Amino acid sequence: MTNNMITGKTKLLGVIGYPVEHSLSPVMHNAAIAQLGLDYTYIPFPIEPDKLEIAIAGLAAVGVIGFNVTIPHKQTIIPLLAEITPLAQTIGAVNTVSRQNQQWVGTNTDIEGFIAPLQTTYKQDWSEKIAVILGNGGAARAVVAGCQQLGFAEIHVVGRNFPKLEEFRRSWENSPIAEILETHTWDDLSRLIPQTHLLVNTTPIGMYPKVDESPVNADEMANLSTGAIAYDLIYIPQPTKFLQQAKQQGAIAIDGLEMLVQQGVAALKIWLQQDNIPVDIMRQALQKHLGLNL
Repeated sequence: MTNNMITGKTKLLGVIGYPVEHSLSPVMHNAAIAQLGLDYTYIPFPIEPDKLEIAIAGLAAVGVIGFNVTIPHKQTIIPLLAEITPLAQTIGAVNTVSRQNQQWVGTNTDIEGFIAPLQTTYKQDWSEKIAVILGNGGAARAVVAGCQQLGFAEIHVVGRNFPKLEEFRRSWENSPIAEILETHTWDDLSRLIPQTHLLVNTTPIGMYPKVDESPVNADEMANLSTGAIAYDLIYIPQPTKFLQQAKQQGAIAIDGLEMLVQQGVAALKIWLQQDNIPVDIMRQALQKHLGLNL
């Protein structure tokens, strides 16, 4: 049964957000479902912020199996769920919801998505390594938790707004992350880059339409050591200016497409209750959709 034959028996998955028409999740999820031959379909649901509570009740009423959550609902959905996993609590955001025992359970697969390439393709002992994270928004929270899970010795978060940085730092005070986390304003970046082993961009700088911008200037990037990893959560354009600069320094470049794919794989494992998710098919579907001849 391919997922283009939708009947009354077809099980529903989806993504909620506002706006949501640009989401790439349906492309990769429906490719995986078709490959597995399952009678499921994955649909984008545009839900305005003031309709969130009634929409979630509606998704339960029509028997939706699970859904992803994107901007602006990742935090506001939390009080509407019966349960959220400790991981989602740590990050303070939910991106994946599943129906369990007639209740909605929220978790966050962004951590798993972020660390996947660092646990497989670029696997190493991180216990004496230093991570520098650019930005202190929601995505940075998942990256911080991921770096701690990988075992980094030090995590440095760099942001522009001092009060927001302080708030970010304080939010981890009751967690073991507090012992390895330091926050910095952008002025410290040139001092941090020479010693970093993993440099992560969680800011929107370099995203379409401002594709010729980078959060790091050429002089700062010139001090990134050869063999360090530069990881950009942005996936269009490929490569971003940030990753182009890093490659010129001999650094390893990872773009956000892999994180997108891997957090999707983690969500499908939860919803379908199976491990054999066709990750290559998902990646290829996205590359084809985005016109990337890789």
